[in-house]
Amino acid sequence: MSAPVTAVVVGNPKPASRTLAAATYVARSLASAEPDLVVDLATLGPAILDWSDDTVAGLVKEVGAADLVVVASPTYKGAYTGLLKLFLDRFAGGTGLGGLAVPLMLGGSPAHALAPELTLRPVLTEIGGTVPGRGLYVVDSQHDDPAAYADWLAATSPVVTAFLGAPA
Repeated sequence: MSAPVTAVVVGNPKPASRTLAAATYVARSLASAEPDLVVDLATLGPAILDWSDDTVAGLVKEVGAADLVVVASPTYKGAYTGLLKLFLDRFAGGTGLGGLAVPLMLGGSPAHALAPELTLRPVLTEIGGTVPGRGLYVVDSQHDDPAAYADWLAATSPVVTAFLGAPA
């Protein structure tokens, strides 16, 4: 059996953001390896708006075929970013994602801690993803603190490992 393919998709309008660092950390922690594909949507520029763009279409295919996708966004007005929505709108309903999908959102305070569950999880399941546990919310100021992820990883890692058939 080949190793599971892991992807990270980040909808922060700022390239190389804290959201990207958090998503990569989560993917690495769940898969015990660096992600195979990292899509920092901010680097795509106007191509994200062009539905005929081959590069973006290729990324959609690659992400859709991944066994595990960490989909991350900062919290804007209690929801994920429009940049992420532009990308997710390209996935076919019910069949666009073929594997596990982890909703991850960062925000300024715990006030929006339900945002991953209420806004991002539904769209990931609508496009075919299987969400292995509750969505993950991390306060921005704690994005680089492993303790901010520890409880969530302890609860979710066994589910991901069982689903992917990877060694624990």
